[in-house]
Amino acid sequence: MSAPPVRAGSATTSATEHLVGRRAEREAVDRLLEAARAGYGGVLVVHGEPGVGKTALLDYAAQTARSFRVARAVGVEGEMDLPYASLQQLSSPSLELGERLPDPQREALAVAFGLRTGDPPNAYLVGLAVLGLLTEAAGQQPVLWLVDDAQWLDRASAQALAFVARRLMAERIALVFATREVGAPLTRLPELRVGPLGYRDSRTLLEAVLPGPVDDQVLERLIAEAHGNPLALLELPRGMTPTQLAGGFGLPGALPVSERMVNSFTRRLMAMPADAQCLLLVAAADPTGDLALVWRAAQRLGIPETAAEAVEAEGWLSLEARVTFRHPLIRSAVYQSGAADRRSEVHLALAEATDPETDPDRRAWHRALAASAPDEEVADELERSARSSILTLDPARRASRALAAAQATQQAGALDAALRLLANAEAGPLDSLERAQVDVLRAQIVAADRGSDAPALLLAAAQRLEELDIGLARQIYLDALLAAVFVGRFGGTGDARHVAISARAAPPSPGPSHPADLLLDGLATLITEGSSAAMPTLRAAIKAFARDRSGTEEGLRWLWLAGRTAAFIWDYDSWDSLTRRQIRIARDLGALAHVPLALSTRIGVHLFAGETRAAASLVAESEALSDITYGRIVAPYGALVLAAFRGLDEETTRLVRASAADFHGRGEGMGLTVSQWVTAVLDNGRARYEEAYVAASEATTDPDELFFSTFATVELIEAASRTGRGERAIDALEVLSESTRASGTPWALGVEARSRALVTADDAAEPLYREAISRLQPTRLRVDLARAHLLYGEWLRRARRRMDARTELRMAYELFLDFGMEAFAERARVELQATGERARKRTVDTVDQLTPQEAQISRLAGKGHTNREIAAQLFISPSTVEY
Repeated sequence: MSAPPVRAGSATTSATEHLVGRRAEREAVDRLLEAARAGYGGVLVVHGEPGVGKTALLDYAAQTARSFRVARAVGVEGEMDLPYASLQQLSSPSLELGERLPDPQREALAVAFGLRTGDPPNAYLVGLAVLGLLTEAAGQQPVLWLVDDAQWLDRASAQALAFVARRLMAERIALVFATREVGAPLTRLPELRVGPLGYRDSRTLLEAVLPGPVDDQVLERLIAEAHGNPLALLELPRGMTPTQLAGGFGLPGALPVSERMVNSFTRRLMAMPADAQCLLLVAAADPTGDLALVWRAAQRLGIPETAAEAVEAEGWLSLEARVTFRHPLIRSAVYQSGAADRRSEVHLALAEATDPETDPDRRAWHRALAASAPDEEVADELERSARSSILTLDPARRASRALAAAQATQQAGALDAALRLLANAEAGPLDSLERAQVDVLRAQIVAADRGSDAPALLLAAAQRLEELDIGLARQIYLDALLAAVFVGRFGGTGDARHVAISARAAPPSPGPSHPADLLLDGLATLITEGSSAAMPTLRAAIKAFARDRSGTEEGLRWLWLAGRTAAFIWDYDSWDSLTRRQIRIARDLGALAHVPLALSTRIGVHLFAGETRAAASLVAESEALSDITYGRIVAPYGALVLAAFRGLDEETTRLVRASAADFHGRGEGMGLTVSQWVTAVLDNGRARYEEAYVAASEATTDPDELFFSTFATVELIEAASRTGRGERAIDALEVLSESTRASGTPWALGVEARSRALVTADDAAEPLYREAISRLQPTRLRVDLARAHLLYGEWLRRARRRMDARTELRMAYELFLDFGMEAFAERARVELQATGERARKRTVDTVDQLTPQEAQISRLAGKGHTNREIAAQLFISPSTVEY
């Protein structure tokens, strides 16, 4: 005998019922909102399977945030190719506040949202503008932005929202994302996983919505097949007859939960009147939720207003202030159930109902989805969109458009999508220049991840371009040479020397030489003929970059390389000025993609000046921006050097080990050189000379390594001289002298004199130590000066001149303490004690108690910058600066 039937509950549901058993999840949302009310902005990424209750949690957040300005958007799979679509939905209620933003931000936002014509805006400047917009809105009342189905956000919106999410600190702003799985760009944000309900909560929820008596065995089966999914528990009984519910006769076979739900929605949809079905399809095809737009499209399709009664009676759709589906799965089921020709009619009606002046992109998007065959007129509307290539009738134009779309997509950082578009371009007829551009783009995509294949691919592309566009060819030669320098010891037949020889054989640039032309010639000569031959051209290149005041994003492309080259030729002032200018221009333009590499290059400027706190600020900023821009982190170079200079054993070892596998995997020899150089710096600082010798020897194995092997040679000379390897130290000194003498700067000659003193016997060493100190004293190179004092002091102590040694060692110790260079300070302290003097201890400076970002803000404020100016420079909000 079967168990007595369970009595029926209410057939209607609410967000609260859907949240049965979700106490912990509600508390997490409550904490986020309370923090935002108190001025501590935050973000929460809610994730779980379809129907598990993510949307209900967003509903709960919206209902709870009564004092907030709430905006909501839903990612739509078919809208992922429409840039800034979801962001515009969220921003619309606050757009009037955009007038308060700085001009570049306001203009970027206006172009992104189609309110003004112009070139495609910088993605990160748009993100900064959105952060500013939110901050302005939060000044009036707390703000809550809710994003459902975030896995289907268009890339541009996702990028901007992730930027904002990572910059929230002292703002009355809360962001909640709901997504099925946490992927880029939402990784490393606070998460809340929503799992299935337990048995007791499942039964409670199911009993609350049963429309009639249910046999207990049927109830148990429904609970088992729902697997704790709340939406399944709510929806599956609705597709069953009273007979099925009461006695279990003819229950559908077991299916996956999401498939069962979609089938249930589809059966109920098919039972609706035709006009109601069509109205639902119009609402599903328009992701904006614009009620007036939906009704304008409905009128074009002849749908009467009475269709709304049947739709709302079913409880799937609200047609109040905005059009909203009760759950994204319902929208998906409605759209997918529509026949292809019917969907085309609906999109055409929506296109005709969309204002071409205020929303041209969305109108073109609807027209594209309505097109059943290639349509040149539609393709013209989508000229700037990758979608246009598949709608173009003419094969040649289709291929050209695909190539243009691939180039734009690559610049936006979507490398996989760019490769797919490249394949489309190659399938059509291309002229010779376009074929060469395909090669270039493919090579640049490989080079973006420092792949070891990049130099050969770029070199082949440059050679193909020589007969077509020599100016462009020379730019690609410089790309190839730089890629080869990064590959370094893993280059094989495509190493830097091979690329340099090919570049020198290329025709000269027509007309006056540009700074990049001079840089290419100088670097290629440096590799093939050495420092003496290359120095005049390299100096000319550095001066040309210093004079170039174009201030464009294109001009940033080689500015960081010019700064790094200045460091190689021992021109500290140019290294300083070029990197400072690049960061300023990149920040002014909002070109965040350029900033991490520029910051990484500038970190060395501060470290060699002994400014470890400033360097730490740049490391922190570089890492944060690398996360935001989804780029491969360039900052490990800066973090590695900082840790080694500060003498942090455990941190340096951890960073070296963590990055080694990555460098080997990508075939990035430069990374290994950096790791080995900083290891040698750390070991020399710790007086572990044998270990320093091994690391420095490994760092100098590649004769064509341009940027770090010279610094490693300095460490090699010191370690070799301390371990009885005099001949090896002398050989290394000759290598060093080739660059220092060609340079002739005080830095170069000071380091050479200090290094030469190490391999000079007896009293002849003393004048060299004094020369090193006198040359370095007037410069900002305080670390090299401190090391000169330390080595001189050690030499004096071994010469039994204790009083003289104390003067030098005390000066070295004080400097290293000021710098925060723990290892070298300890080495100086031990030597000072050996002279009989006791080194005094220092209290911690209050600036050490600040985070790197706080220290950076403090310095900028001390220079007289306003909060808004500091916020713009550091890509944070003015509220964070105030905090």
